[in-house]
Amino acid sequence: MGLKDALPKMPKIGATHYLTIIVFLGLLNASIGLAYVEAKNSEITVLHIEGAPENIVFIADPHLKEGNVAYIRTIVDEINTLEPSVVLIGGDFVFEDGEDLSLQEVWTGIDAPVFAVLGNHDYKSGITSTSWAEKNLGMSSASFDKDNYNVSCLRDETTDLAYAGRLTTELEKDGLTVLNNEYVLLNTEEKELMLVGIDDGWAGMADPPAVPDTGAFTLYMIHEPDCRADWDADLILAGHTHGGQFLPQNTPVPGFELSGVTERNGIVTYITRGIGTSNLGVELRLFATPEIVVINPTESPDDLFPGKQITHITIA
Repeated sequence: MGLKDALPKMPKIGATHYLTIIVFLGLLNASIGLAYVEAKNSEITVLHIEGAPENIVFIADPHLKEGNVAYIRTIVDEINTLEPSVVLIGGDFVFEDGEDLSLQEVWTGIDAPVFAVLGNHDYKSGITSTSWAEKNLGMSSASFDKDNYNVSCLRDETTDLAYAGRLTTELEKDGLTVLNNEYVLLNTEEKELMLVGIDDGWAGMADPPAVPDTGAFTLYMIHEPDCRADWDADLILAGHTHGGQFLPQNTPVPGFELSGVTERNGIVTYITRGIGTSNLGVELRLFATPEIVVINPTESPDDLFPGKQITHITIA
């Protein structure tokens, strides 16, 4: 028996199977190409909220790195076109440890006051697959009751306070105000805004302050939506989820809120899809295009950005 006879016979690939393989590979390549294109374009979501100040812009999850800083500059240009009264950034400024923090200089291009909170990547907390799973499991031991809020159990060896401190110094040098469990009362477009910035929950740093009742529109900003409480807020803004990044919008994922408007006990939260991607060598998004959120714009984004996808949402 020769070697040829000893080898197991492989099944023949018929024309139909061959065509199926070719189509599959073509669709795979097309999907990757589409995902790349989606990650390099932005959409605008307009929130119409009665009583809220005008021209508040919110973004999150830039995950700055050398490969996306040029794209983030286009986001900054689009933000300026909206002529914001104030810009809010919901954390995860960095991509990974070792990235040049001087890239954060990009935010100096924003022509408005900028307020921010930090995210889990900014503390290097829960950024690996193992620590991500551990953080989700640890959530069950935390308290998210507004009167007994305590997430200190989530602070562990992955929480890098020194790294977050260096990042905060860089951001403040670039003109941002980083809110670490603090509030600030702002006058925007003749209306008062009580802005409350909650530090990162997964890092175990969230410790909500006591906020006075001034009658102003009260807006809480926190990175992880699952770390929020039922605060006395008119609106809560969050990021972190990237809208699922590869899941069709409104895809139900048990135990997770991925994007959009959600209401709990009468308190409305908006979860943005964010503008960057994390833990990927290239920018890839499918069904979760990067998003700029603007609240009560005085000039319609439809007129400012002809041809861009604009979604209008009215929140009662």
